[in-house]
Amino acid sequence: MHSTSSEEGPRRVRRLPNIVIFNPDQWRGDVLGHMGNPAAVTPNLDQFAREDAVSFRYAFCQNPVCTPSRCSFMTGWYPHVRGHRTMHYMLRHDEPMLLRTLKQSGYFVWWGGKNDVVPAQNGFDEYCSLKYYSNRPVDPGLPVDWCGEPDSESYFSFYGGRLEKPDSEPMRRDGDLNNVLGAVDFIKNADKSTPFCIYLPLFNPHPPYAVEDPFFSMIDRSKLPPRIPTPDNWIGKPSMLKGIHIRQNIRGWTEDQWNELRATYYGMCARSDRLFGMLIEALCDAGIYDETAVFFFSDHGDFTGDYGLVEKNQNTFEECLVRVPFLIKPPAWIPVRPRVSDALVELVDFPATVEAITGIRPRHTHFGKSLLPVISGETDDHRDAVFCEGGRLHGETQAMELESLSSRDPFVFYWPRVGLQAGRGPEHTKAVMCRTRDFKYVRRLYEKDELYDLRQDPWELHNRIDDTDLTGVIAAHKERLLTFYQETCDVVPFDSDLR
Repeated sequence: MHSTSSEEGPRRVRRLPNIVIFNPDQWRGDVLGHMGNPAAVTPNLDQFAREDAVSFRYAFCQNPVCTPSRCSFMTGWYPHVRGHRTMHYMLRHDEPMLLRTLKQSGYFVWWGGKNDVVPAQNGFDEYCSLKYYSNRPVDPGLPVDWCGEPDSESYFSFYGGRLEKPDSEPMRRDGDLNNVLGAVDFIKNADKSTPFCIYLPLFNPHPPYAVEDPFFSMIDRSKLPPRIPTPDNWIGKPSMLKGIHIRQNIRGWTEDQWNELRATYYGMCARSDRLFGMLIEALCDAGIYDETAVFFFSDHGDFTGDYGLVEKNQNTFEECLVRVPFLIKPPAWIPVRPRVSDALVELVDFPATVEAITGIRPRHTHFGKSLLPVISGETDDHRDAVFCEGGRLHGETQAMELESLSSRDPFVFYWPRVGLQAGRGPEHTKAVMCRTRDFKYVRRLYEKDELYDLRQDPWELHNRIDDTDLTGVIAAHKERLLTFYQETCDVVPFDSDLR
């Protein structure tokens, strides 16, 4: 993509490579041009995958909302290992965290963007060398009345549409742009004698669905893939989905309205792709692209109109929520065969791959597997199954997210989902997904289990859990799930105590 060189040669090996973690929020795994989506406008990521990186078609998060997913991919632990199943329980001091490990290993860790992973009351000094806060101005966003009246079909749609921007600027000044500009400035002035890690957990394409031109207008609405329809009766689907559908009240929208929402989301992705290109260009201009490992991935996906829903949900596992973009470029001295890989991978594999690239040995048991053999092209046989989990037990009030105003105020945008999480019904079922190449099995504690034949039903509309022809498939997935829990049910610290 952007081969660079220095006076010492283009493949100069250093002890520790630089690391860039570009981490957009809520980007679906199918909104990428190089994945065959004709409506996606992602030229920088497409070129990145074509020339320098491996892009994983089947990459999965371990929880479909922000904080539990981030706690997972920063530790290599599944959410159940320490109970990270809520937006209000983050990594405690005694838990491992990749950024802290990098800092302790000699990296200058630059963090610009949102948190959603460590307790804010403790500060950030333990996890980074610099927590960046921009002093650049921010343009106004959506107007105060952007969502319409509370009883309208648009109120809970998160649809904002076209944003205004100054004619003199190529894009709006927002937090994402300002954080990327801050990272670009850091790259320009970085001390080349010290390896750095840039962590950019950005906001977009997280709802509200709103973006400025040229991104709003660059999406060809006629090329959007078909939207997954709303199930007629929700039979076989978890009650949480029907509950959200009723509460969001977007049931009368036309397909043209849905397409405008979807195209706006695609425009937000196109804008984030532009920001990614700016960062790559800065690495090239500084002559350090070759000695930098670049990771691009999202924490989870988004409904974006599929099933007649918007936003996300904490305990259902539709592909649009759990399959995410995941692209990796190693430093130049590590072999890579750029392509789209069909390996089944998980975000817990991210820290294991960082450790393999840097040679840093973890001081805790975790469950990620290095992706370097896949990146080099040696194999696409990485995992036989991937897992995602969420929800809570009955009576587990600390996991209801009662701290959120959305749990009790029906006029707050997240109320359709979070209000149900605080209820006594079965909606917030504790559940776990076991997805193999051809099937997806979901075990639910208080509701009917789910099984989808992804070859015949990629939209997951027909729950086959009661199909006697698939009894063997169900048994095999239950067995695989049991093995998963047995392998990952606890972690023993590396340091022992005196007796």
